Amino acid sequence: MGPMNLYFDVRDIFRAPRLALSGKKIWTMMQATYVGYVIYCIFSYFALMAQGGTFGDAWENFGIIPPPVALQTVIMGIEETGWGATILSVMGILGGLICLVLGATAVARITYKQLKGDEFYSSRDAWKFVKKHWHAPVFTHLSIIIIAAFFVIMAIIFALIGKIPYLGELFFGIPYLLWFAGSVFVVYTMVVLMISTFFTHAIVGAMEEDTMGAVFQIYSITWSQIWRVLLYLPLIYGLVAIGTVVFYFFMTEGYNLVNSVFGKDWLMGDKLARMIGWVVGDTFMAGPASLMNWQAPEASFWLYGPEGTMEYIGGAFIAISLFVIFWAILSYALCIEVAGQTIALVILKKRSDDDNLLERKDEEELEAEEEAEEWSAEVKSEDDEKEDDSEDKESSESEDSSSDTEEEESSPD
Repeated sequence: MGPMNLYFDVRDIFRAPRLALSGKKIWTMMQATYVGYVIYCIFSYFALMAQGGTFGDAWENFGIIPPPVALQTVIMGIEETGWGATILSVMGILGGLICLVLGATAVARITYKQLKGDEFYSSRDAWKFVKKHWHAPVFTHLSIIIIAAFFVIMAIIFALIGKIPYLGELFFGIPYLLWFAGSVFVVYTMVVLMISTFFTHAIVGAMEEDTMGAVFQIYSITWSQIWRVLLYLPLIYGLVAIGTVVFYFFMTEGYNLVNSVFGKDWLMGDKLARMIGWVVGDTFMAGPASLMNWQAPEASFWLYGPEGTMEYIGGAFIAISLFVIFWAILSYALCIEVAGQTIALVILKKRSDDDNLLERKDEEELEAEEEAEEWSAEVKSEDDEKEDDSEDKESSESEDSSSDTEEEESSPD
């Protein structure tokens, strides 16, 4: 299949919800966000315990969504929360964000390959790509921060020189335009840093850039296409909201239909009501179910909990299943965002540099061509060897036949 036919304008952004509605994209994002969530929870619980509590108390108070101690530090101060708890919390947040960025890069890669017409590019292929290019989406933001920090540190050094009597006034006043230009560049770099949070994963996934290449591309997009960026981003997040609501509607109606059918009195009846009531009321799914407005059957409000071990086991599997559905809804929202940003990047590169990314040969295609050339060379060498062997065999047979002829002629009658 050939590349997808795009208009290379704002109309293409509306494809994002449809492109995001893909099992392999949602599954890829679920994998990344779940690992990030586990890392965040582990460090967050350690941070809460570092403040003097126990794991049981933290679980009883916060369940599966522990609060970030780092946020408490910002509000209350480091003296209240402690250095150890704050550092652990920051490590958990960074670990979760790194997993999210890597997952977004994998989904961007799948989206880009789909735009090129490759519908068979799998989640495993995307993770192989991320494993090879993981440093770019992780360190691009850090590189931009270092660039801004360098100018700020230099400004502080020059300001200290400006404190020198008599000479300092001249040192500050004469090159004032230079200090002003540097400060404007720092402000511009902060804008670039904000833009990088939206497009770095798409740049790496579609353009296969390294860290410095991604930094250059973000500066270029911010400078030449800022108005399109400001137009596309609100549109993308509007589509995220609409697409997520529609997806949530179908998931919720499916949940209600299952309860309605299986909960008939002549089917599971009170048994289902007890199990669902326990799942959405007393398990780790109580919070997400309340957020999703997934209610239990009405009978469960006056029934007690599950009766017997098997109802508890069945309820546990229901809780896990509902958690997976809840996670799929969140992952689909993130997939819409990433798909929209990847499409936007393709449009921006076409508009700014007349560079159609869909016509480029990516590294997998180049590797496939190299493998095909190597294979054809091997086949050709094998054919040449066979031809040489056949020629040698023919020559040896002709020599044998000629020697036999000579022997017959030389023998007496």
